[in-house]
Amino acid sequence: MNDYKIIMDTNILFAGLYSSTGASHQVLRLIDSGKIKPVISVTLLFEYEDVLRRNCKKLQISDRQIDVILDNLCALSDFQKIYFLWRPYLKDPKDDHILEVAVASQTQRIITHNLKDFEGSEKFGIQAIPPRKLLEMTR
Repeated sequence: MNDYKIIMDTNILFAGLYSSTGASHQVLRLIDSGKIKPVISVTLLFEYEDVLRRNCKKLQISDRQIDVILDNLCALSDFQKIYFLWRPYLKDPKDDHILEVAVASQTQRIITHNLKDFEGSEKFGIQAIPPRKLLEMTR
């Protein structure tokens, strides 16, 4: 299962850090154990950082802890450079960069709580699935 690549939407990272009881947290644990490998881009990493820093009080984490989380995520992820932009394509243009990472890296699954935001990604051979479905697939 080591080669199981995913694109992780920011809402999964946030939810996984917010609650240790949900499927999103289990996705983070699978990443940490090496059972799944996230693919990230510079843009996606900056989005992760922005969301964590804006919500540090809600998540009850310090700036230093955010740095450690992001450093670990970088160490566990494959980086993908983006050469072609598919914008605008999705209903929410803020999510186009996630689709671009998936297309460029040939990653077939985007893990998200906002499935409707990625309607149309199947035209690129990419599935948007919730974290619970990913957990079922990796068992």
